[in-house]
Amino acid sequence: MKDLQSERPLTGLFDTHAHPMDGRFDDDREDVLARMRAGNMLCVCVGADMPSSAQAVALAKREPMIYASVGVHPHDAKDFSEADVPVLTRYLTQEEKVVALGEIGLDYYYDLSPRDVQRDVFARQLDLAYTLDKPVILHIRDAHGDVIDILRAQRNRLPACVVHCCSASWESAKVYMNMGCMISFAGPVTLKRSTNLHEVAVNMPLDRMMIETDSPYLAPEPVRGRRNDPCNVAHICRFIAGLRGMDAQALCDATRENGKRFYRIT
Repeated sequence: MKDLQSERPLTGLFDTHAHPMDGRFDDDREDVLARMRAGNMLCVCVGADMPSSAQAVALAKREPMIYASVGVHPHDAKDFSEADVPVLTRYLTQEEKVVALGEIGLDYYYDLSPRDVQRDVFARQLDLAYTLDKPVILHIRDAHGDVIDILRAQRNRLPACVVHCCSASWESAKVYMNMGCMISFAGPVTLKRSTNLHEVAVNMPLDRMMIETDSPYLAPEPVRGRRNDPCNVAHICRFIAGLRGMDAQALCDATRENGKRFYRIT
């Protein structure tokens, strides 16, 4: 891997998955947003349940650089109701800045919802996204086999998908890409022990790559252990550029265009 590149400012970064409405930003949210504006950033503010989806929509409506996604995370699948479907539908069809359904998927690490419920709610939301022609943000933890099976079962009705915070091996990543998925990297790619992610980041086609922070979670090196924020996507961009032996601003520009294409942002 080539040495990390100079710390010249990167402009136009796109944090394609963050949670800036989280309570951990309550004391300095406006400062964070101001730094994002200064860097000409874009950001997708991601809902994880019905209340946070509503917060994401509200933030996107008042901030030109922020877009929103809405959906029910596998942790909250146990609370999903058919009454949520018309609300999600209204967001996705009537709110101009709601660009995706998610994050949705399967999480077998925490198992905060029963696995059969997770699978049912995941499939239900995938079908909704297909019906409404909206892209999907996939949350996958310790569940790649079942997610791949569900995606394959719906292959003829599969919306555009991005594997958020990729944790897949190169072999699994190729399966996702063969089904048309984008791959997004968060802070874990910057860790020395993440050799599987390094392999994916180096070998995958650049036009299928996105970058994100998942802030306030998963801070990258060199800010590991602190609350994460969307501006830290610069560290992820620089690290992957170093892995691939390319200019960091060029990677910034490419991933911005990839994110805009995936989320249909003009």
